[in-house]
Amino acid sequence: MISIKSKREIELMKYAGHINYLTHEELAKYIKPGITTEQLDKIAHDFIIKHDCVPSCLGYEGFPKSICVSINDEIIHGIPGKRKLKEHDIVSIDFCVGYKGYHSDAARTYIVGTVSKEIEDLVKNTEKALYEGLSKVHSGAKIGDVSHAIESFAHKNGLSVPRELVGHGVGTDIHEDPDVPNYGEEGKGLVLKEGMTIAIEPMFNLGARYISMTDQDDWVIVTEDGLPSAHFEHTVLVTKDGYEILTGE
Repeated sequence: MISIKSKREIELMKYAGHINYLTHEELAKYIKPGITTEQLDKIAHDFIIKHDCVPSCLGYEGFPKSICVSINDEIIHGIPGKRKLKEHDIVSIDFCVGYKGYHSDAARTYIVGTVSKEIEDLVKNTEKALYEGLSKVHSGAKIGDVSHAIESFAHKNGLSVPRELVGHGVGTDIHEDPDVPNYGEEGKGLVLKEGMTIAIEPMFNLGARYISMTDQDDWVIVTEDGLPSAHFEHTVLVTKDGYEILTGE
């Protein structure tokens, strides 16, 4: 069921979103060769708790950590552990923050040291695609308008879109209706309404769009061809004339 959030609910989500943003800012200080993904998880976990929130991913459908840390060809759901970041890696960090029963969801892909221009462009264009999608958000727009803008930007820049992975509604649950695909047709799909809160999250592959799952606890999804993938996400509020980013500053 799709919910329209009240003013009180929106305020709670704004706080959850602000702490999500601040946690990403904190993590960015530590993204460098040699740090383990488990250390990043602890930094995020402690920071979220310190700000009277909860790491919503921890225990969600059995997920064992507070954040998802996905490296290079890992698209989503990388499980933090002893693995160390290395020079020339890209690392996507995705997590949810809960406050008084309401959640926010945001992801960023970070470059570790330096990478090739091809991979740098993958990261930059995935982030730009997020804002291409956001530019179509307003009350009365169709989800297909958002989806088409993201997909068109990917293809214009020679990138592919894994179709099995989509954005979603956010609120009292991490994943609510409606789905927000990163591909679609303009003028098609559900009508966005003022007060809806959705997570828009482009995931682009440098190679083909096809994905597979590793044997790591049935969580980690990777590119089938082993080429890198990038991921950016914001939780936003649909407004009458546009949108408000809840996971921004």
